[in-house]
Amino acid sequence: MAGVLGTVVLVLVGHPLAAPLGWVGLILGALNARMAQVSVARYSDHGEFSKGRFAISVLGRLGVITVIALGCAVLFQPAGLAVFAGLAIFQLLTIVSAMLPLVKEIRQS
Repeated sequence: MAGVLGTVVLVLVGHPLAAPLGWVGLILGALNARMAQVSVARYSDHGEFSKGRFAISVLGRLGVITVIALGCAVLFQPAGLAVFAGLAIFQLLTIVSAMLPLVKEIRQS
């Protein structure tokens, strides 16, 4: 929904190239979230937990996403900054969706 709304707004205000780049940011955010879930599940399945290996996998994943986002920002200036906007919007939506059950629980108690 956020991607569709963003696409409509960006096209209407005259920035049609920023729309697909915003989608790239949303997709990178979703990919990061999925890979984080897989990483946590993988480390929780093993009896031994290595903080160092986990930290390296997190830094590697975030490094790749950052390189892709920076590459888009440089190659498609100024519309490429929409990749960072897409990443930020994904994070905001993730935080809000995680907070809603908590707020609901607090109101019930």
